[in-house]
Amino acid sequence: MDLPTWVWIATLGGIAVVIAFDFYLVARNPRDPSFRESLVSVSVYVGLAVLFGLGVLAFAGPQYGGEFFAGWITEYSLSVDNLFVFVLIMGRFAVPREYRQKVLIVGVVLALVLRALFIAVGAEAISRFDWLFYAFGAFLIFTAWKMLKEGPGGDEEEVAENAVLRKVRRVLPTSSRYDGASLTTRVDGRRLVTPMLIVMVAVGTTDLLFAVDSIPAIFGLTKEPFLVLTANAFALMGLRQLFFLVGGLLDRLVHLAKGLAVILAFIGVKLILEALHHHGVSWAPEIPILTSLGVIVVVLLITTAASLVASRQARQRAEREGVGPDGVQADGVQASAVERSGGVRRDGAAGS
Repeated sequence: MDLPTWVWIATLGGIAVVIAFDFYLVARNPRDPSFRESLVSVSVYVGLAVLFGLGVLAFAGPQYGGEFFAGWITEYSLSVDNLFVFVLIMGRFAVPREYRQKVLIVGVVLALVLRALFIAVGAEAISRFDWLFYAFGAFLIFTAWKMLKEGPGGDEEEVAENAVLRKVRRVLPTSSRYDGASLTTRVDGRRLVTPMLIVMVAVGTTDLLFAVDSIPAIFGLTKEPFLVLTANAFALMGLRQLFFLVGGLLDRLVHLAKGLAVILAFIGVKLILEALHHHGVSWAPEIPILTSLGVIVVVLLITTAASLVASRQARQRAEREGVGPDGVQADGVQASAVERSGGVRRDGAAGS
């Protein structure tokens, strides 16, 4: 895609305006949003992404339109896995419920900036060293295997205490208590940062750890930096609302990791095959973008349906064994919410 500068400026400006308006709404009335409010917000962001994709389809053609939709769906799906970690982070830092929206939106902005830098470096590297596609493909296949092994959310300790967060903790003196939504507070005459700033850094930098997987994945679907950046932006912009919409349903997505692993492995194989094809290997095919889009959608549908069926069967089995929906066992003992949700409490705290 040979885009004029004004298209980049207009697109980035539009994204900035949407994020700024979203931040204004959150700052004006901090609260824990209702399910209906979250559903409407997610629908708006999905609608914006679809309209943008249709614009790409109309002005750039079906190839680029299909690449945007494939990339956006992949990034949005992988972002659901991020939510498992965000739940753990919110619980680990005991973030007050009314301030979780602010934490998420600032963390998302930080993540978007870091991803943009990552994308710029990746695009430049790919343009100079096409052998990187072999490395990306192998890395995605390895990541798929690792995801199957570890399940959704990955290594809890690794993502909760990443290197950037540890550095911030060492450099900045931090208070032990929140001071509303303030990033700094004064204790005994000393100016300290609050846990609010630390948890924002945790959300933003942890997302970058996941981008190490997702950015190579989207480069396997499109080589256009404009489409890579906008697909990531639309996936991240709706992440805050998605957190509150599906946060209570994450424990039901028991097969999510398997579905995402299949998608990453498919894209990894696709990258290697297309690199071989580009280097003159006759038997290596180029996989059309519509085929990739179809595989991604079908895998997600099967994964979601299988997860809901498995969750319903597990609930029915628990009821037969004397554990009701409220967690009360036959002998009157209250079942742990952590046990019922696979290690993550429904209030957002991590299980011990």
